[in-house]
Amino acid sequence: MNSIYFTEEHQLFRVTLRDFLHKEVVPHIEKWEKTGTIDRFIWEKFGEMGFFGIAYPEAYGGMDLDLFYTVIFLEELQKIKSSGFAAAMWAHAYLAMTHLNAEGDERIKRDYLAPSIAGKKIGALCISEPFGGSDVAGMKTTAIKNGNKYSINGSKTFITNGVYADYYIVAAKTSPELGNKGISIFLMDTNLKGVSATKLDKLGWRASDTAEIAFDNVEIPEENLMGEADKGFPYIMQHFALERLIMAINAHARAEYAIDYTIDYMSQREAFGTTINKFQALRHTMVDHATEVEHCKIFNYAAVARLDKGEYVVKEATMAKLKSTKVADEAIYSCLQMLGGYGYMEEYPLARLLRDSRLGPIGGGTSEILREILSKMIIDKQNYQPAVK
Repeated sequence: MNSIYFTEEHQLFRVTLRDFLHKEVVPHIEKWEKTGTIDRFIWEKFGEMGFFGIAYPEAYGGMDLDLFYTVIFLEELQKIKSSGFAAAMWAHAYLAMTHLNAEGDERIKRDYLAPSIAGKKIGALCISEPFGGSDVAGMKTTAIKNGNKYSINGSKTFITNGVYADYYIVAAKTSPELGNKGISIFLMDTNLKGVSATKLDKLGWRASDTAEIAFDNVEIPEENLMGEADKGFPYIMQHFALERLIMAINAHARAEYAIDYTIDYMSQREAFGTTINKFQALRHTMVDHATEVEHCKIFNYAAVARLDKGEYVVKEATMAKLKSTKVADEAIYSCLQMLGGYGYMEEYPLARLLRDSRLGPIGGGTSEILREILSKMIIDKQNYQPAVK
């Protein structure tokens, strides 16, 4: 499978990234998990190495590489014992920056995308709302035009990088009477008057800052409208396939890490005169999970290959996230059980992995929402097309 999707250049990139993470990131993980704050210096180090520019144009400091470099970026981030740190990195690079690149004009790309690639500015994507959740069309945040400015009022929640970001990509209703056809996308600096962010206390992803954000008559210039007015919903939908694939890849990678760690532990842990990897029930349990994870990985890679060719893979990406996050949760739950009492100890990685993994079926569209989307496609024969050509 590696020979199908990954070249020698890909593998060299993986080694470089893995070495970088173990040298520059791993020594700080425990501190960041305890404080919930990732030091700014690491963003610039990522930028210096070019890791934020993998998928972006060379004109702004990127490398314009194929999506399998992104796969490697995501997989390796899941294997350093902090999905929270990983989330902060990929939410910046593939949620906020995706909109800068796709809908931003030349000024925005120069002043925000380029410094984001360099790690000098941090971004956050603000879509979910306190009473909306996965119901993007039901958002209540408004952006009312007054002369050459927009006044934004409302709130967002569960926003990764929401406290420490330098800018937000904000979805708001410019024509509330039009429902989901009246949403627009805006660029907003976080230091503006009327912006406030409250840090949320989470079960997992402890290293990342997640915020509830309030906008109280926040004024932004009309040139900070990204793309066309009232086209925000199609822009958001257009990028969901990538986001769901990202979360699917994260899931298979963290499950793979958990299984590898647990198999190594089982080869050393003795009970009743032998190592526990000799007990048939435990062996078969691990084999079942490894098989499920491998199936997910192969499916995810195939979907990435199609997306990289420009195909619209909303169904496959939705399936990938739905299945991979479920499989990861089940595998990690079993892996913790294999460690017995030690699995429940914070000194070992499985307790944190279990908490971190649980967000998979919730974030980026709950599994229940994904099943309904797939029901419309599979049962009702609804044929979704790219919203923006």
